[in-house]
Amino acid sequence: MDLPQARAALQRARRVAVLTGAGVSAESGIPTFRDPQSGHWARFRPEDLASPGAYARDPGFVWEWYAGRYRDVLRAEPNRGHHLLAELERRKGADFFLATQNVDGLHARAGSGTRGGTLVELHGNLITGRDEKTGEVFPLPEPDALTLPPLSPNGHRLRPNVVWFGEYLPEAALWAAQRAFEEAEVALIVGTSGVVYPAAGLALDARRSGAVVIEVNPEETELTPLLSFSVRDVASRGLAALLE
Repeated sequence: MDLPQARAALQRARRVAVLTGAGVSAESGIPTFRDPQSGHWARFRPEDLASPGAYARDPGFVWEWYAGRYRDVLRAEPNRGHHLLAELERRKGADFFLATQNVDGLHARAGSGTRGGTLVELHGNLITGRDEKTGEVFPLPEPDALTLPPLSPNGHRLRPNVVWFGEYLPEAALWAAQRAFEEAEVALIVGTSGVVYPAAGLALDARRSGAVVIEVNPEETELTPLLSFSVRDVASRGLAALLE
């Protein structure tokens, strides 16, 4: 398959499923999860902070790190890649499904999930917190008003509303994503390394079901040999090549 064929397949498809990873948000200045830490955090691995064990030992310390990421997210703006996916949703309507591994909320801010299709955040959202006792999700206060660890309106401590190492993805979100990829005619895998499962398995679900699966990534990934076609570029330019 070449680029014109991939573009034509996407244009023809009624059912389209998309998986996005950190490469989409990198163009908005959001560091990828595994980028080297700086300053005070340089001697810590993200894996050592994003875990139930770390949070149980010192919730204030873990929240300090997440508060920094929260401030970074609020300063960022959706980029052209986010907006192109929102436009693709507008074109495809109810049969468009976007699953993201990103926790920055930038897809929603670009309009995804509001133009007829579906948006699911497989790994949670940094701009919200989850009540430790009730499980309810609440928006976090503005950074200047954020006390650590924050409390919910119920008076209970909030934990970051993200999926940590050792935790399962939200069952309903994962089930919806698996069904969408199994039913898709075309699937786009955008800006993800393809090493984090079960999200990475969505591409294989689509391929096994006969979908055309197109990767957009500047680098070859573990999924590349298994997919229909790859656009070797950053998310915004790769999506533009497919959509414009």
